[in-house]
Amino acid sequence: MTARALLPWTDIDVPDGLAVAYYDGVAPPADDLSGVEFYVLPYDAGPEPPKLIGKLPALKAVQALSAGVESLEPLVPGGVALANGRGLHDLSVAEHALALIYASQRFLPRWFAQQATGSWAREHTMSLADSRVLLVGYGSIGHAIERQLLAAESVVTRVASRARPDEDVHGVAELPALLPAADIVVLVLPETPETKGLLGARELALLPDHALVVNVGRGSAIDTAALLAETERGRLRAALDVVDPEPLPADHPLWKVPGVVITPHVAGGSASFYPRAKKLVAEQLRRFVAGEPLLNVVS
Repeated sequence: MTARALLPWTDIDVPDGLAVAYYDGVAPPADDLSGVEFYVLPYDAGPEPPKLIGKLPALKAVQALSAGVESLEPLVPGGVALANGRGLHDLSVAEHALALIYASQRFLPRWFAQQATGSWAREHTMSLADSRVLLVGYGSIGHAIERQLLAAESVVTRVASRARPDEDVHGVAELPALLPAADIVVLVLPETPETKGLLGARELALLPDHALVVNVGRGSAIDTAALLAETERGRLRAALDVVDPEPLPADHPLWKVPGVVITPHVAGGSASFYPRAKKLVAEQLRRFVAGEPLLNVVS
């Protein structure tokens, strides 16, 4: 029987009668994929899985497991539905964002380095409690981050692409007025022409001394050279899960700047992600077979 769905896992509930094939992004896919109508992209599996989109002549729907799908949209043929993984990464990214903030505010890199040498040198640290946090990107992940920030008793100001006064959300056009009052800026943005370089030299200069810049969205939202200049002289600090370029070259000076914490784009890939992703895919397959609208369709 020709496969109608191409999935990245074998341990998933599949509707009765739906023929499936499996492709994890590592082993080659099956030779005959001519009947595949529903393709679930393997998550974080490199550049090969997206290339397969254009080789599936019967394709009707593509399910991405990432929240951002800007790189996939040009690859999806007209008339083919593209659904994203909205909601799957919310708690994973929120946990990681808070971990980056706490690591920076409570000087964890310093204490880890001292542990390696057995040093007991002490100093009082900064805090998240009572800090003024500018949360830039107020979608589902932003909501999840906000819940944890509020639990930590910080003061959160919401920012989105457009102002939504009824939700107490400011627009990005207001950033020049908001940045001078921020102790911490958290970016949770997709990569679009509007977000590219959103925090450049001018915007970073508006932040107060010792402010912390956190990025768990897309690295292109920050001008890396401008951030390097501000952090190298110790005026600003940074905690980054995403950078520009990515991966950051091993000899890039940002790696070694005191006050900068870098993780290699791992915020969304925690243990909680996979059970949630499988549950979503199972529901999407059920809807597909039943002829019901899919969830999270973006185009």
